[in-house]
Amino acid sequence: MLMIRLARRGKKNKPVYRVVVSEKARDLFGDALEIVGTYDPLSAAKTTTLDKDRILYWISKGAHASPTVYNLLVASNIVGGKPIIKKRIKAKEAPQKEGAQSEKATA
Repeated sequence: MLMIRLARRGKKNKPVYRVVVSEKARDLFGDALEIVGTYDPLSAAKTTTLDKDRILYWISKGAHASPTVYNLLVASNIVGGKPIIKKRIKAKEAPQKEGAQSEKATA
């Protein structure tokens, strides 16, 4: 399956991301089918450069965007829709393993 996702580049503690189209199972440090943009989260304006025509082409061919890339596409008005909100599970709310529950029950 084709995915549009971020590939990290840049220096230590100064990431710059490429927006790439690649197979989902492939390593992001390897070759990508195409580089369709860049994203710099540390700049003052969080610079995003995206090639709208190529992104829409790959989506028409069946490529799916990762949640982060999808949110970038929505923010730059390339794709319509609502941003995806990632739910975070707090440590207290996380499901416990069965072994931990049985130890508490016997104590």
